[in-house]
Amino acid sequence: MSGAYGRVLVVDDNKVIRQLIRVNLELEGFEVVTAADGVECLDLVHEVRPDVITLDVVMPRLDGVQTAARLRADPRTGHLPVAVISACTPYEVDSGSAAGVDAFLAKPFEPSELVRMVRRLVDRESPLPLDGRRGAGTAGSAAG
Repeated sequence: MSGAYGRVLVVDDNKVIRQLIRVNLELEGFEVVTAADGVECLDLVHEVRPDVITLDVVMPRLDGVQTAARLRADPRTGHLPVAVISACTPYEVDSGSAAGVDAFLAKPFEPSELVRMVRRLVDRESPLPLDGRRGAGTAGSAAG
């Protein structure tokens, strides 16, 4: 694990949001690598080897839900905790849950909620249920 608390791959097409998430996590001891969309995330994930991935939903080329589904389908990344940081509309939560997203954080978010969610995902030690499916946890409000 890199960084004091782990390495996070932050994926968002908005540069300001990427920077905001990066600064808040780095201040808490995380190492942060960023990507501008799902395609870049999938290109970087094997090189970066993150402990957690955060995804925006609405992004060009490959959105967050499709990215989460591809991460889950790959045996090399299927175990990685994935969080969606977005408006968290009912559609985003439902489709994200179906794609295997572990946690949701609604924008705008409190920095402390972001850090708490990422720490929880890095620290989770519980094995997958026998059926191999993941439930969708929440951090902060899932309504948007």
